[in-house]
Amino acid sequence: MTEALLNPALVMIVGGMLLPLFKETARKVVMLALPVVSLALLCWLPTGDAGMVQFFGMTLETLRLDRLAFIFGVIFHIAAFLAVIYALHLKDTLQHVAATIYAGAAIGAVLAGDLVTLMLYWELTALSSVFLIWARRTERAYHVGMRYLIIQVGSGVLLIAGIAVRYVATGSIDFERMTLAEPGALLIFLAFGIKCAFPLMHNWLQDAYPEATVTGTVVLSAFTTKLAVYALARGFAGTELLIWIGAVMTLFPIFFAVIENDLRRVLAYSLNNQLGFMVVGIGVGTELAINGAAAHAFAHILYKSLLFMAMGAVLFRVGTVKASELGGLYKSMPWTAAFCIIGSMSISAFPLLSGFVTKSMILTAVAEEHLWVVWLVLLFASAGVLDHSGIKIPFFSFFAHDSGKRCEEAPLNMLIAMGITAALCIGIGLYPQPLYALLPFVVDYDAYSTTHVITQLQLLLFAAAGFAVLYRRGWYPPEIPSLNLDSDWLYRRAWPALWGGLARLAGRPQALAVRALPDRSAQGLVRVLQRHFRPGGLMAGPWGTGLMVLWVAVLLMVYLVSSFD
Repeated sequence: MTEALLNPALVMIVGGMLLPLFKETARKVVMLALPVVSLALLCWLPTGDAGMVQFFGMTLETLRLDRLAFIFGVIFHIAAFLAVIYALHLKDTLQHVAATIYAGAAIGAVLAGDLVTLMLYWELTALSSVFLIWARRTERAYHVGMRYLIIQVGSGVLLIAGIAVRYVATGSIDFERMTLAEPGALLIFLAFGIKCAFPLMHNWLQDAYPEATVTGTVVLSAFTTKLAVYALARGFAGTELLIWIGAVMTLFPIFFAVIENDLRRVLAYSLNNQLGFMVVGIGVGTELAINGAAAHAFAHILYKSLLFMAMGAVLFRVGTVKASELGGLYKSMPWTAAFCIIGSMSISAFPLLSGFVTKSMILTAVAEEHLWVVWLVLLFASAGVLDHSGIKIPFFSFFAHDSGKRCEEAPLNMLIAMGITAALCIGIGLYPQPLYALLPFVVDYDAYSTTHVITQLQLLLFAAAGFAVLYRRGWYPPEIPSLNLDSDWLYRRAWPALWGGLARLAGRPQALAVRALPDRSAQGLVRVLQRHFRPGGLMAGPWGTGLMVLWVAVLLMVYLVSSFD
């Protein structure tokens, strides 16, 4: 039991719960100390399994530390520490508590050795993170938060159902590699897919992240989706389906990011694109590919946080991140502009910056498996990243036309957080060996080969030239105030229309199909129902626990979707 208490996650979670007891200055000190103490504990713990707890006849393994869990644990602590610095100017205890518990839950999830422990922390990430959206305290944020919570809880419900089905069939709750043919594995896979923002399951990300608070978006971008990446790497490495899912994820956000006016929403699409690279790496499943996925998650947390920090600073000072309302801010916020450019160059994979080192590992792993179509897709997606995140974000916010807006530079704590994050992006790019040492497998790879560098420079120059030509000729999509829908059109427009039509139809008994059935057909329907619902019938017989949990999960999902606002 003592081993179970020596869990870095508990340091963060319990510490977060106690934060309201401290006065402002002491609270800031504790907030800074928590991730440092927790990281020190993580580094001190020996590798292996520990923290066994009996729970309803099951043995929970609350602490498993291996190289895959360790690298995600390390970057989650770094992200939590940077987020605390970025938010030091805040006097909102709710956000401080929610962010600390959220980070602790994510750390606990990557250290979970069984599926039940994973599920408990999985749900805690959902429940704690939604307050970072509601903390904006607007009517719009309330509705967005509710939608976010419904999706995240839906993911948890699928996970619970999958665990139950798997436990009934195999008697195991071990969190280990699974195949989609195993009982319950598909439900678990879908649960991970929702949190990882798979295509058609991704809209919650573009919906929620831009509506969170200035600091909340920075925190959100670090944990939820990367926890899903870790879960997929742990449970479904080498699953071929992930290669194609990841390839689609890298492609479709490009087009929506180009036409989007809200720059934090552009970054949310860009996040989806970068997740695609990691998912492809997990799907390939070789040692180099898994190393690439883990390394890219590590680097991505840093440079994506940096970009969200920069846009958060703009929102904090100017009150908007609409591209159509910005421009010329480099005159007022030169440091923020400089840090934003470093983040943009990192995500675009410029040599000597972190994105180049990590993304090239995935591209090389794909090439080694001779997946040339996927390799070309990733290459095209890389060019798209330069367009929407490498150029669009800094260009339309800090340069382009002068909007005439003049403001103060970002607060000092924000600049320090951005400065440290930018330094890490450069440091990983210049000297990646410390990152290599953290990866799950031994690294025998050199990112700075002549072929890699020249290929990447050619790609970046081609993409930059394309942007310049399109912009100068006026062919680039104009930045205009708008709300762009992608597949969320299905539930924002199509589903309400369909549901309303069904409701109107149900309100007119004479129009119901059953009423229109001929007497012979109606009698046949009644006989079928009687046969299955009478004693001894299919529906009246005893059902297994796993199947019942599955039906409850399905009915709950139907209810949640039908109540989607």
